[in-house]
Amino acid sequence: MQRAVFLDRDGTLIVEKNYLSRPEDVEPFAGAGGALKKLADAGYALVMVTNQSGIGRGYFTMAEAERVNARVCGDFAREGARFEKIYIAPEAPDQPSRGRKPSPQFLFDAREEFALDLAESFMVGDKLIDLQCGWNAGVKKSILVRTGYGRETERENAGEISRAVVVDGLAEMADWILRSGSK
Repeated sequence: MQRAVFLDRDGTLIVEKNYLSRPEDVEPFAGAGGALKKLADAGYALVMVTNQSGIGRGYFTMAEAERVNARVCGDFAREGARFEKIYIAPEAPDQPSRGRKPSPQFLFDAREEFALDLAESFMVGDKLIDLQCGWNAGVKKSILVRTGYGRETERENAGEISRAVVVDGLAEMADWILRSGSK
């Protein structure tokens, strides 16, 4: 079974733009592509797991979200990092949802689809729900990045995130995983 790194999109891979709906507004974090390439080169599958409540709220369409995701994938592919799949939860927080984080359902789906070993995988994000998604799925470790809402999450949830690894950004995340992933 293969190991994976599950990644939130907004605030983790790219700069948080508050209901991003235009591909031209995508802004990857500096060094993010190189960090993901290091993980992919080390044999980790890269899987994006994103809540896009702007769809459920009527702010933008699924087609617009898919165009944004295509831009994100294209930007990272140019740096040698490819995502196995993108799982999108389009529902607003008050709507029923099968996969909206902190639900682990998309991680379970990816486990089945790509024969992934969740116990040797990682979940990375900038919000508490990202960490909870990983914990709920039984990943090896949930990792909070201090980008996007990460610093705020760290400050407001210090007790709850004590089980998480906290890093400044994706370069540090990749280095941490590569140092500890074989332990």
